[in-house]
Amino acid sequence: QDLPFEQVVEIVQPPRALDHTPLLQVMLAWENNAVGALDLPGLSVEAAGDELDQVKFDLELSLGEHGEEIAGTLGYATALFDQATIERQRGYLLALLRAMAADAQQEVRRIELLSTAERTYLLEELNRTAAPYPAERCIHELFETQVHKAPDAVAVVCEDERLSYGELNARANRLAHHLIALGVRPDQPVAICVERSPMMVVGLLAILKAGGAYVPLDPAYPPARLHQVLDDAAPRLLLADVAGRAAFGSDVPANVSVVELDTAAPAWASLPEVDPDPRALSLISRNLAYVIYTSGSTGTPKGAQNEHRAIVNRLIWMQNAYGLKATDVVLQKTPFSFDVSAWEFFWTLLEGATLVLAPPGAHRDPDALVDLIVSQRITTVHFVPSMLVSFLDAKGVDRCTSLRRVLCSGEALPAASVHRVRRALPWTALHNLYGPTEAAIDVTSWSCPAEFDEAMVPIGRPIANTRVYLLDRHGGLVPSGA
Repeated sequence: QDLPFEQVVEIVQPPRALDHTPLLQVMLAWENNAVGALDLPGLSVEAAGDELDQVKFDLELSLGEHGEEIAGTLGYATALFDQATIERQRGYLLALLRAMAADAQQEVRRIELLSTAERTYLLEELNRTAAPYPAERCIHELFETQVHKAPDAVAVVCEDERLSYGELNARANRLAHHLIALGVRPDQPVAICVERSPMMVVGLLAILKAGGAYVPLDPAYPPARLHQVLDDAAPRLLLADVAGRAAFGSDVPANVSVVELDTAAPAWASLPEVDPDPRALSLISRNLAYVIYTSGSTGTPKGAQNEHRAIVNRLIWMQNAYGLKATDVVLQKTPFSFDVSAWEFFWTLLEGATLVLAPPGAHRDPDALVDLIVSQRITTVHFVPSMLVSFLDAKGVDRCTSLRRVLCSGEALPAASVHRVRRALPWTALHNLYGPTEAAIDVTSWSCPAEFDEAMVPIGRPIANTRVYLLDRHGGLVPSGA
């Protein structure tokens, strides 16, 4: 080389960090210097070998010709890698070299690096997630079971209004019978555009009970977005309050009938309070529960359809994982046009806990959230990681002594935020979840240990009855640690 490594670093001046060497972290050395014989009169001389106990880089592969063979050593920083990891990486390298020697013309991407044992581990052992759950039950049927257990328990709190489980069920049933009379059938989309209120919860349950799939529309969305979703979903009915009607103005499509949920004298006020019979509606757990629209990779709204049984599996897993009790209080603050809201609503109501609805707009106000958590003794809350940072910056976050669970999803969770939660809310469990809207909210989960001290936060392992595969761009399995 023309310049010593130290001079190259001085000239380039790369950003410095304590956890890795500058400029490069992996070195491949091809040692082809001929070693001359050392002949000293009266002395027998032989090489003592290269017994080094220190490496300059994270990984160092040194190779050279030894007779008819190429041999060498693989050195590694023990502070970063354990022996098992390096032995696995060595196996990948040997598999690559053997394949190259066998057929030098083959495409590199077609070379199989994984051993049979590791392939089985990645495909099968990591995905042994089978667990029982009531696969034949619909979401609202499990809610009705909870209603019968404790009809007088508080189900929903919104500012000064409180609804018991019995009252919530009765209101939802009356509206459901009205929707059935209007022609709602299984798998039929029913749009709902309302502000966060008890009326929202009643509307969602009523749509499910009638057999429909709810299509949530946020009144805060631009009219163009609302019309895009309405045009694509093509519902016959739109449930709306004053905010929902204002969002559309007089521009509701002629083929969509509006049901005014906040009317003073609703047409369903005198309808039966009994639960509609799913069998009479031909409603089963394979029917759709909701269609939630995401922005999609193209920016055009795309409807993600989810069946009852998929959401039930997600909710039952969540209960087994986090153990919500009837004494718990869950904050519902996620706009219902995002799928996280589904577990905020239904996990709470399936387990007999209390659902506290944040006032409209409060989900964007960290100080208001702190006050709400303190005043309502909230035990369980969800944050997207960016909002978690704002929440932790709020004055008085240490007053949130009732918090027992903070769940995060929707964005990558920075390690710095994990450490801040540990300092500010040491009594609170922190859970990181990941999943696309198309796959029933979440597919992996990770619970933060108290001693967490890593630079990257994992997304965890697959949830119950879910299989996760990590693939490269060609659809091949990615080796461990890649």
